[in-house]
Amino acid sequence: MALDQARSEQWSRPLAAPSAAPMPQKDDPTDPEASGAPQTPPRTGVEIIAGYLKLLPATPGVYRMLDAAGEVIYVGKARSLKARVSNYARMGGHTNRIARMIAATATMEFVTVRTEAEALLLEANLIKRFRPRFNVLMRDDKSFPYILIARDQAAPQVMKHRGARARKGDYFGPFASAGAVTRTITMLQRAFLLRTCSDSVYETRTRPCLLHQIKRCAAPCTGEISLEDYGKLVDEAVRFLNGESQNVRQMYQQLMQDAADKLEFETAAKYRNRLWALAHVTADQAINPEGVEEADVFAAYQDGGQTCVQVFFFRTGQNWGNRAYYPKADRSLPVEEVLDSFIAQFYDDKPVPRLILISHDVPNRAVLAEALSTKAERKVEIRVPRVAPSLASSSTHFPTREKHSAASLQKVHRKCGCSKPWPSASIWSERRGASRYSTTRISQAPARSGR
Repeated sequence: MALDQARSEQWSRPLAAPSAAPMPQKDDPTDPEASGAPQTPPRTGVEIIAGYLKLLPATPGVYRMLDAAGEVIYVGKARSLKARVSNYARMGGHTNRIARMIAATATMEFVTVRTEAEALLLEANLIKRFRPRFNVLMRDDKSFPYILIARDQAAPQVMKHRGARARKGDYFGPFASAGAVTRTITMLQRAFLLRTCSDSVYETRTRPCLLHQIKRCAAPCTGEISLEDYGKLVDEAVRFLNGESQNVRQMYQQLMQDAADKLEFETAAKYRNRLWALAHVTADQAINPEGVEEADVFAAYQDGGQTCVQVFFFRTGQNWGNRAYYPKADRSLPVEEVLDSFIAQFYDDKPVPRLILISHDVPNRAVLAEALSTKAERKVEIRVPRVAPSLASSSTHFPTREKHSAASLQKVHRKCGCSKPWPSASIWSERRGASRYSTTRISQAPARSGR
């Protein structure tokens, strides 16, 4: 690929800097330093930049601006290197930021690529590498956590993972925080009884651990469940994480109903508890009624020269959290330019979803979509939503399928002979209060004899 070749090849300097001169010999009487004469500072600015125009091609590429100390102060891309550099060679008409950048430039380096999309990817890579002071910079660039279902043992293990995907298994993510991963793994333990212990603990267990006693692990280590049945639980968990939560719920509803009809109430209660755990996590991860299967949402806000970018992650129809970023950028840059550069750097070392939703229309949206499609080796679409979908229909009552789920759960609850009423409202509400996707049942309290 031309981009990979461009990253590995040497940067070219089409024209030597006009200030370059032979080094004087030691004890040379013409040496200004030896004679005590004042030194002439190296030439910088428009005159230096204009010296490169004669040999520059009118092709896509990336350029670097360096100051007199040899430090990279700016990295940029261009559809035509010659046209872009000629803009810098103009006298006047620049913003304060650009004027200061031009004045500090002592030399430039260039590399050509095949397309503007490849230039954008290379630019983002070099910005993260050199962190020039005149570019927009990401301040928080740590890797995102994933859920890994490791399959290098007969009984797969569910665990949190960061870094390279070197271990054999299924990866799900990215999640916005380690806390979101921990909550999801806890849900998987409750709903599917998957093991979280390390391989060394798994291989040396002689009796079930406490997690089995509190019904959070099926204990395949001691044979409490066969490897075949445990593999079915793992497959159900993978289906759930792949966005087939409704199919998994329907399957558990049918198994629960069949067990209740056969008067196997302990088995029915087991499936009921799994449905309860699934209901909690789907309530916490509910999204808009139209559904977004796989997307990242970037919402930017600027005030007083500072910019905040919130990134939301939607995978398999579920909201996997959000994270706030505060990119370092010049106060004069509009929010659209900050967001444009931020998105290009964000995906330099991260997987790209099929859909990206942004709050502002960025200048290079078409080129950015092409570049990310090249990186992901599939089509990536970037949209700017204008009208939010109406949530009124889902904010006041259960969807029809959820009504049937609640009715089935209540029926089995009665058959199991439980004395306490079935807490239907608590299933479809979030931990910290009822969500807009849930129904809160209001009970009439008996009137007190007041004063």
